[in-house]
Amino acid sequence: MTPGLDLRLYLVTDRGLAGPRGVIDTVAAAVAGGVTLVQVRSPGATGRSFVEEARALKDLLTPLGVALLVNDRVDVALAVDADGVHVGQSDIDAVTVRAMLGPRKIIGLSVGSPAEWQASQHHLAAVDYIGAGPVFATTTKKDAGAAIGCDGLASVVTLSPLPVVAIGGIGAGNAAAVMSAGPQGIAVVSAVMAAVDPARAARDLRTIVDQALETTS
Repeated sequence: MTPGLDLRLYLVTDRGLAGPRGVIDTVAAAVAGGVTLVQVRSPGATGRSFVEEARALKDLLTPLGVALLVNDRVDVALAVDADGVHVGQSDIDAVTVRAMLGPRKIIGLSVGSPAEWQASQHHLAAVDYIGAGPVFATTTKKDAGAAIGCDGLASVVTLSPLPVVAIGGIGAGNAAAVMSAGPQGIAVVSAVMAAVDPARAARDLRTIVDQALETTS
């Protein structure tokens, strides 16, 4: 059974930021601290090493009820029976991904502006959630678009009938402001992957998100 979609604290992996500690141990600590969804992203990795990493994460996360998504690579997701895939505007279109993965898997789509939202309309029936951003400038994704800020995020949230997770330059210092724009959660990379104590970093962020959601519920 595919774990449910829980966007509250969405972790995107990064091998470089994990350093000697490694991705698997970092993710394990982060999930113990409150991460609710994990996307494995490993640009430049060989197909074999990407599959090995994704399979190890799947083995870790499934017993914990935490979904594993694969960034872009539908082949890797199929190889490890991941819970879904996240695609960007220039990746394989979501309708094609849905046909490849079937009806039960999770599909996320990146949207960086209201204009991209309009351009994505014919794909939305195949999508489960929207990743909106980058909210702030980020160095963890080289092809990220221009920052949209909290106002741009709020515009996407208003337009979207689907759940929205905010991404891009988000950390403990600005997470509350991001949540005030109305997303269902935040996606983070360096704020957890590069933290000295990933469990504590995740716990602090999860507290901010939960408090914001309680206020708006």
